[in-house]
Amino acid sequence: MAKIALNVDGKSHSIEADPDMPLLYALRDDLGLRNPKFGCGLAQCGACTVIVDGEATRSCVTPVDSVQKNKIVTLAGLGGGKAHKLQEAFLAEQVPQCGMCMNGWIMTAAAFLEKNPKPSEAQFKEALTGIKCRCGTHMSILRALMRAAQA
Repeated sequence: MAKIALNVDGKSHSIEADPDMPLLYALRDDLGLRNPKFGCGLAQCGACTVIVDGEATRSCVTPVDSVQKNKIVTLAGLGGGKAHKLQEAFLAEQVPQCGMCMNGWIMTAAAFLEKNPKPSEAQFKEALTGIKCRCGTHMSILRALMRAAQA
């Protein structure tokens, strides 16, 4: 066990953990956050995505020790205290079904939009390759993403 310092959603935290423990476990178990989800545990579905220094990162395979000096943003901190334009677009397009995948879509799209604020639909599709939705709401998700990009 080691003392691990994390900066999550603009707040400093200190936890005792195995340095190799996945960041997802620290966020959910130690910090009590519920927005990054455990999906597959293999970085294949995207449910666990957070933004680390501007990059969409799969927290289920990211050792907690590797992000000690980084700025970590979760879905809860994405809008800085208010709803982010992606969150608003998901509500406006009535995307939510089971909610398992939304964290992955929104967090990956947010990191992508920071670098490419006016993407085409094809660019969005390419950037979001690998995010899985089991409910089949892909078309609603794409409409919400394009709405947010145009906002």
